[in-house]
Amino acid sequence: MQTYVAVLALLGLLGALISAVYALAALAGAGGPLPSAPYLSGGRPAEHALSRYHVRWYAVTMVFLAFDMEMIFMYPWALVVASIGTKAVVEMFLFLGLLMVGVLYAWREGAFRWA
Repeated sequence: MQTYVAVLALLGLLGALISAVYALAALAGAGGPLPSAPYLSGGRPAEHALSRYHVRWYAVTMVFLAFDMEMIFMYPWALVVASIGTKAVVEMFLFLGLLMVGVLYAWREGAFRWA
């Protein structure tokens, strides 16, 4: 029963804290909705929010994700490469080679041409 009292007390404290933050925001705020959208530093957008991107950006995104995954996997590899040894180095070069095949394919398909 004591654990329930502690959880209820914590929930009550959390509710009081949230109420205090909302009250402080109401006291410090402008008192109404903003005259413009909250993005673009309050400026009016030049195009609709659901406008489409050019198809070439999807290929650029995939190449970026490939390099992003490379960095995600290289950090833990760098931490354990000394303890594992040659096997870890070979596996990382195989992984980098696989990513390089993807980059060469994207290059061949023209994903890196910007015009």
